[in-house]
Amino acid sequence: MNLSPLDEYPIHQVPAPITSPATSDRNFYDRSYFNVLDRDGRFMALTGIGYYPRLGVKDAYFLVRRGDTQTAVHLSDALDDDRFHQNVNGYRLDVVEPLQELHLTLAETEGVSADLTWRGLYPAALERPHEMLTERRVTLQACRFAQVGSWHGWIEIDGDRLTVDHTTSVGSRDRSWGIRPVGEPEPAGRPDAAFGGMWWLYLPLAFDDYQLFLILQEDPDGHRSLYDCTRRWRDGRVEQLDGVRATIHYTPGTRIPYGAHVEFMNRAGDRIQLDVESKLFAPIAFGSGYGGDSSWAHGTWKGGPFSERVSFDLTDPAVMARAPFSLIDHVGTAVCTESDGRTSEGAGLFEHGVIGPHHPSGFSDWTDVAD
Repeated sequence: MNLSPLDEYPIHQVPAPITSPATSDRNFYDRSYFNVLDRDGRFMALTGIGYYPRLGVKDAYFLVRRGDTQTAVHLSDALDDDRFHQNVNGYRLDVVEPLQELHLTLAETEGVSADLTWRGLYPAALERPHEMLTERRVTLQACRFAQVGSWHGWIEIDGDRLTVDHTTSVGSRDRSWGIRPVGEPEPAGRPDAAFGGMWWLYLPLAFDDYQLFLILQEDPDGHRSLYDCTRRWRDGRVEQLDGVRATIHYTPGTRIPYGAHVEFMNRAGDRIQLDVESKLFAPIAFGSGYGGDSSWAHGTWKGGPFSERVSFDLTDPAVMARAPFSLIDHVGTAVCTESDGRTSEGAGLFEHGVIGPHHPSGFSDWTDVAD
């Protein structure tokens, strides 16, 4: 265990240097995720940086979808003890104003570079703890906060510059830490209960007067293992919303949605409706390192400073055949209709995935698609 500059501050939680997690679980992680969403759907970017103290690795990725191509660069290096200056090779994340403004830069790497400043539109919100278990161990135990905001700056790919500004962009970010599968696959041991599938919906949306967060996870029978729905108003009020019923509109012959209809009610019993439309989508397993990504796994040791570029042709049926086995992020536009008929327009992330069977949606096995 080594000392770091953070050990000068009274922020310790366990009797160990701050860079040493309380748990010895190899799967401990500490990560940021961002999306950069052009409101008109001209392009979208997903990016993040993660630290894996028990694996001795830090890494980052930057993924862009424009047209029918999804391109990502991956960066990895040995972990150091400096947590003040978050960086992996040419990727850097600076906290300008905690919980409000961040500066993200990517020096030219495999033809991709970026200079982006994030501003929160509303205060960051702590989400409910997320936990998943098998018969014998914890596979996911995470704390996370999220925020909606906007971006200013640029992204460049092979000399083509995409301009981003606060009026044309929207996005969400999250900071999470805890335990989840990372790094190289572990020895299996005696077979444990198999993963049976999951249905997931995540909507962090920005409106003029409030931000709305909806997060749902269901098992194949529709049982909700994670549920949270709140509307956080500009004046500081936090309004819990109940009775959520979500209908996903799928493109026929796929599990890729083009929209969603959600109904819920406030504490007074007033029914509220939310309609979301996808302007552009990016399967997160195509280059971002999240579940099902065959090109990249977070926390994998690459032998030192490392970078690579991967691209995916989203018109290739062989590529898109893998899309149902991952979550898919969308540029989402939304209309919220109050019980008295008043409407407000918003935008943000529309993230959905149905992996395996989900009987309430009519998917009885791993291969079913929408009619």
